[in-house]
Amino acid sequence: MITHHRTPRNGGDLVIETLQALGARTVFGIPGQHALGLFDALSRSELRYVSSRVENNAAFAADGYARATGEVGVLFLSTGPGALTSLSGLQEAYATAVPMVVVASQIPLSGLGARRKGMLHQLDDQKASAQNVTKTQFSVHHASGIPSAIQDAWAAAITVPQGPVWVEVPQDVLLGEVLVPPVEDALAVPYDHPPRQELIEEAVRWLATSRRTAIVAGGGVRRSTRDARRHLLRVAELLDAPVVCTPGGNSAFPHDHRLSLGSWVEDRHVTDLLEDAEVLLVVGSSLGEVTSNYFTLEPRGRLIQVDAEPRVLESNFPTLGVRADAGQALAAISAALSAELSAAQPGVEDPLRADWHGRSASELVAETLRRVESRLEGQELARERRFLADIRAAVPAEMQTYWDMTIAAYWGWNCWDAQSGEFHSAQGAGGLGYAFPAAIGGAVGLADLADAPQAGTVESAPGVLAVAGDGSAMYSIAELASAQQHGANVTWLIVDDGGYGILRDYMEGAFGRATATELYRPDFVALARSFGVPAEEVPAEEVGPALSRAFNRPGPAVVVVRTLLRMWAPSHLE
Repeated sequence: MITHHRTPRNGGDLVIETLQALGARTVFGIPGQHALGLFDALSRSELRYVSSRVENNAAFAADGYARATGEVGVLFLSTGPGALTSLSGLQEAYATAVPMVVVASQIPLSGLGARRKGMLHQLDDQKASAQNVTKTQFSVHHASGIPSAIQDAWAAAITVPQGPVWVEVPQDVLLGEVLVPPVEDALAVPYDHPPRQELIEEAVRWLATSRRTAIVAGGGVRRSTRDARRHLLRVAELLDAPVVCTPGGNSAFPHDHRLSLGSWVEDRHVTDLLEDAEVLLVVGSSLGEVTSNYFTLEPRGRLIQVDAEPRVLESNFPTLGVRADAGQALAAISAALSAELSAAQPGVEDPLRADWHGRSASELVAETLRRVESRLEGQELARERRFLADIRAAVPAEMQTYWDMTIAAYWGWNCWDAQSGEFHSAQGAGGLGYAFPAAIGGAVGLADLADAPQAGTVESAPGVLAVAGDGSAMYSIAELASAQQHGANVTWLIVDDGGYGILRDYMEGAFGRATATELYRPDFVALARSFGVPAEEVPAEEVGPALSRAFNRPGPAVVVVRTLLRMWAPSHLE
C-alpha cells in the first residue's frame, strides 16, 4: 500500500531527517538568506539548535561539542561571507582531527559554474575555499542526492583520521518540494584502519629487545576508541617505558603514574630522555613543532610511528611507519608483546625491565621530573605555578576544560593534570578565540549525554571551564549572548594582562621590546553583566575561591583576573 504524505517537504527536511537518522542531537550555526530552507526545516525537528553570533565561533562550538562527547559536531552555514567566516574555526577541527559535518548553503543552481550572475554572496568556487580546512567536500545539485551525501559525509567525518567534512546545497534545492519519502534510517560506517600484521610484528621485535623504550602519546590516542588509553597503559607497563603526552594527548596517560612524564614536551630534560631511547614509540603524533621541542629533538635510536594520517608518517624523522588507528595499533602491540613475553618464559608474562644506564624507568622518570622542577624553581616562577595550582585545586576532578592561545594555556599544555576530566586546547591550528565558544559547545554536548530536557536550558548539565586572555577573549565576547540565551553551564576565566601576552613575551625576548601587542580592553565584568551573566574580578591569589563560586551557580559565569603571567625560559635555545 502506498502512503501519500500530505505535508509538503523540501530539501531542507531531507537534510534534517538524515542527520536525525544518523544520531545527531544538536546543531550549531547562524541563519542566512540562502540557508533559510534549512533552518525552517530545523523548526519541524527534534534537534536542539544553538545560535552563535559569529560563524567561526559556531565552528568552535561544534568542535567543542564533538570533543566533549566523542560524537559528531554538526554546523549549519549560510553562503559566501558566512561560509568563509567559519574557516578559521574549521582549521582547528581539521588540524586536531575533530569529527564534524558542515552543511553550507549555496547560491541557486543557475548561478553555479563559470557564470557571474551577480547573485548575493556569490563566490567563484565556495567549495574550493573549504578544501584547505576540511577532509572532504560534497556538492549536492538535486534533492534525491541529499541523504546519501549527508550519510557519506558522516562516515568520512568518523573515519580516522577524523575531521570536518563539507556538504553544500544550493538554495533552490533546499527550498524545492521533494518527492523523496522521509528518511527513516541511515547508517554511516567508518572505514577501518587496522595495522598491517607484518608492521606490528616488526615493531614488537624492536620493542622486545629494547631496554630503553620511551613513548610519546599524541592526540590520536585520545581521538581513538575508549579502550585506547587502557591499551597504552598496558603497553607502557609491559615495556617499562616512560610516557610523555603531547599537548593534544594530555590525559591519554595517567598523570600520576610512576612512568608518567606528564606533558613536559617543551623541556630539554625530557627531550634528552627521548633522544636516549633505544626505541621511541610515537602514537598519534606527528612529532611536530611543539612536541619535538621546536624541532630540536634528535633521536639516536629507532623510531616507530603510529598514525592514521599517512601524511604524518616520516614527515619529520625516518621511522617504521604504521598507518593505523591508534587504539587498534596499541591493542595489537599489547597482544603481540604479551605473546612474545610468554613465549620467552612459558606460563609467565613478566614485563621487560628497563635499564637506563643503571637506573630503572621509574627512577629515570622521577629524576627527570626533579630536573624539570629544579629548572622552574631557578626562574622565580612561583606566582605562575601557584596560579595554575589554584585553578587545578578549584576545578572538579571530572570537569572538562578548554584553553585558548594564552600564557596560562601554554603552562597548561605542559603541566595540567586533567585527572578524570579532559583537557582541550586550540594548539592544533593555534588561532585565537577558541576556548569560550568551544566550551559552550562542550556544555551543550554534556547536556545531551545527560539527556537534559530540551526546554532551551543546559544549566543542569555538568559544568565546563574556559580559560582565555583578554586579547583572545575579544574574539569571542559576542558569545556571552549565546551562553546566556542557551543557559550554557560554562565558567569563563579571563586572564587580563592588557595585551597579547605571549606575543609580548616573544618580541621582548627576540627584539628587546614589544610592538603592537598592547590593547585597549573593556570592563569585562560590566560587559558580562550587561548580558545578564554573573561576573566578578579578583586578584590572582583569589582565583580558586572565585572559580568555586562560579561553579556552584547554574548557567554561564565570568571570572576576571588582572595579572601578568610570565613564561618559563625556553629550553630549546640552550
